[in-house]
Amino acid sequence: MKIVVAMDSFKGSLTAVRACQITADALTSACGSLEIVQKPIADGGEGTALTMITAMNGEWISVTVTGPMPDIIVDAGFAWFEKDKMAVVEMASASGLPLLTPQQRNPLKTTTVGTGQLVNAAIEKGAKRIMLAVGGSATVDGGIGAAAALGWQFLDENSKPLEPTGGNLLEIKKIIPPANLSQIPEIEVLCDVENKLLGTAGAASVFGPQKGATPEMVIQLEKGLTNLTDIVRRQLGKEIDICYAGAAGGLAAGAVAFMNAKLVSGIDTIIKCTGIESDIQTADWLITGEGSFDSQSLSGKVISGLAKIARRTKTKIAVFAGSSSLTKLQYQSHGITDVFVLRKNNMPLEYAITHSEQLLAGIAIEFARKYLFDD
Repeated sequence: MKIVVAMDSFKGSLTAVRACQITADALTSACGSLEIVQKPIADGGEGTALTMITAMNGEWISVTVTGPMPDIIVDAGFAWFEKDKMAVVEMASASGLPLLTPQQRNPLKTTTVGTGQLVNAAIEKGAKRIMLAVGGSATVDGGIGAAAALGWQFLDENSKPLEPTGGNLLEIKKIIPPANLSQIPEIEVLCDVENKLLGTAGAASVFGPQKGATPEMVIQLEKGLTNLTDIVRRQLGKEIDICYAGAAGGLAAGAVAFMNAKLVSGIDTIIKCTGIESDIQTADWLITGEGSFDSQSLSGKVISGLAKIARRTKTKIAVFAGSSSLTKLQYQSHGITDVFVLRKNNMPLEYAITHSEQLLAGIAIEFARKYLFDD
């Protein structure tokens, strides 16, 4: 029997690579006659760079950059693939929410400058293609921070440069492009959500509160992003209130406006790069998983992308998750056979995180007893 283990990361506890290894080891210990293929995977969110390095034999290039706040310096970097002259820039390594304490989280003050510095470092390395993974951000700056790091200027009504933060979006009156704009290579933004930039399902309304925004801040950020959209339309002739543009607090929109980037589904792109579909095609089971299995998991995330493949190849699929809020009817309608969760019987979250390795191994053995021994 062949099983493909393609786990996403469990945020705060397990990387995708580690989750795959634990699952594979537990299955082997329960039923040694299995053929197991490990394929760590991501959807453009946190862990994408490591996943791509593992899948495509890349290397990590360390770069020191500005963090989510202008006065913070962080050790970040990007994945590099010398053969293809390709870089995978994971914005969470420079501008991610986990880099801030809960008290520091304020999307009026955060910036994507560090992400732009990583893009610039990849260009200087000689990248002909850059994949920008945008999940896990601490920002709602519409990408003006990243643009500023690449030489763009954002001026107020007195033609004075503005600090590129979310709180200054409403003050922008003029945009000045850099002289070397033509040096930017092909950039694809790997998006893990389909939200547009503006409105009730946009960057400020949906993701602002996750990054520390109060209701008043959400209103201010929405007005700021609307101002940015209007100015980009008038001065650059580009429309940025489009599908996927709300990803990472509008960094995706800014990449379209200021980097001539294309917005793509993160999971679909990574599936293609890793060649996982050919492995699933010949597998009896596909096991995937993530920290929280919910309605978003079935729309543009790792599990939804893999479930589409499994339906085409008629491969049975099981999900291992930290927790699940979906009914059996909901997940089975997407072709998922069964779901196994780490947190049971009102288990405290902190306990589940600190014991995630043992708990994941436990549900792998539970799966084996339910499905493999009978086979």
